[in-house]
Amino acid sequence: MIKILLSGCNGKMGRVIAEIVSQREDCQIVAGIDLNTDKTTSFPVYSSVDEVQEPVDVVIDFSHPSVLSPLLSYGAAHQIPLVLCTTGYSKEQVQELTQASQKTAVFYSRNMSLGINLMIELSKKAAMVLGDSFDIEIVEKHHNQKIDAPSGTALMIADGISSVLKENPQYVYDRHSYRRPRSKHEIGIHSIRGGTIVGEHDVIFAGRDEVLTISHNAQSKEVFAVGSVNAAVYLVGQQPGLYTMSDMLADA
Repeated sequence: MIKILLSGCNGKMGRVIAEIVSQREDCQIVAGIDLNTDKTTSFPVYSSVDEVQEPVDVVIDFSHPSVLSPLLSYGAAHQIPLVLCTTGYSKEQVQELTQASQKTAVFYSRNMSLGINLMIELSKKAAMVLGDSFDIEIVEKHHNQKIDAPSGTALMIADGISSVLKENPQYVYDRHSYRRPRSKHEIGIHSIRGGTIVGEHDVIFAGRDEVLTISHNAQSKEVFAVGSVNAAVYLVGQQPGLYTMSDMLADA
């Protein structure tokens, strides 16, 4: 039985993950971390990772970027792998988790959905086929409580597409400050916030007289929870390194 430490356990995603794990037989949550330590779970909840006493096999983090450094230190000190699902990391924090992966296994993805990761692969293929004859725009929609914009997933999609282009594109987030025609070597990224939208992403390839759109619509947070738990089970026993959804899918 794989023992999970859940960071952000009393948040919206934390509660969904706890429910998903309760229905599985290969893993269990033995402890949680949250600033809100109200006892509404079947496992103990601590305000800091330093307070955790239970032996654990893997950490799942769906909380806030500010807890990254303590979690990485905990993972390195105890040789415990970490599944990092939190969005909004700075470039410096991404470098920090990349360096930490030299000592312990780190699974990092800005979106844990299988469908989103397939969407990225399809978008990369489309970019390779269509080349620079099509303009590329990404539109992401989320609920009105989401803090970061653009979404980590939108940037993840843009980075995937950029990796197959001949020239590194410029990411353009706000066109109202530009008074010039659109260049060929840019990717527009647009954010919409409203209501209770879980997550919608469109990649638009606009060419002469034709438009190709690749879309993904997440209808509940459960798709992300299932992906994070699968990643945790996969990561236990892996060698130190930085792992992504592509690695897990390749080994499936």
